[in-house]
Amino acid sequence: MINLYHQISKETSKSITRLYSTSFSFGIKLLDKSIHDDIYSIYGFVRLADEIVDTFHNFPKAELLQEFKEDTYKSIDRKISVNPVLHAFQMVVNKYSIDLKLVDKFLHSMEQDLDDIHYSNDAYQDYIVGSAEVVGLMCLKVFVNGNQPLYENLEDSARRLGAAFQKINFLRDVKADYQELGRTYFPGVDLEKFTRIEKLKIEVDIQDDFKHALEGIIKLPSSSKLGVYVAYRYYYSLFKKIKKISSERLMEERIRVPNTKKLYITFESMFQNRFNWI
Repeated sequence: MINLYHQISKETSKSITRLYSTSFSFGIKLLDKSIHDDIYSIYGFVRLADEIVDTFHNFPKAELLQEFKEDTYKSIDRKISVNPVLHAFQMVVNKYSIDLKLVDKFLHSMEQDLDDIHYSNDAYQDYIVGSAEVVGLMCLKVFVNGNQPLYENLEDSARRLGAAFQKINFLRDVKADYQELGRTYFPGVDLEKFTRIEKLKIEVDIQDDFKHALEGIIKLPSSSKLGVYVAYRYYYSLFKKIKKISSERLMEERIRVPNTKKLYITFESMFQNRFNWI
């Protein structure tokens, strides 16, 4: 009957992914079926930790995150957990021998979100590593399926893709992060006077991340290339929309890419992949 619990745990993380992120759900569907559950399990873990610090406002968030952190390490060590999300995650960690330093770094970044912070440049870079880059590396472990030389070759690109996604999230959610959560991620930026020049500097940085990320995407195994490329295209489409609007407008509304555009990107990417144009 333990196999039934394994499946229930995987399905829980799959449901979390589908409910919280249409973009990643679309992308995961285009991965080889053999790695669907593993990527869902990583996302479910990341999403649950993020929810603790972002939405559990009327509860003891610090205590809950500490318990979540302790339970994470126990689940990995015991190779089981009564929390279905942690159980699914530990299976992936143990299956692919994911370095616990990546898990440490991620959970540390979640702890940083417990307090109102105006980030210095060093703290900002450290947060990007923990909240995004290491998640990309966890996924990369799955994508290369134990091929360590390929992992090392693609490590920088995976980091840059995760960083690009996170920085775009910061721009997209800048209003809510600042006004509702008291967070200012971009170092040296006064969001009360968020200027066009400051926004442009951030965009140049993101564009560079995207450039290096694409260099790695085209080297991924066929089992993961299309799914990752589609996620890249979704975020790049969102990035282009953000670039076209003013810094003032970003502080007033959350920019989105409609599902019709996502579908177009998906089918176009499938066509490109079929003819080896990626």
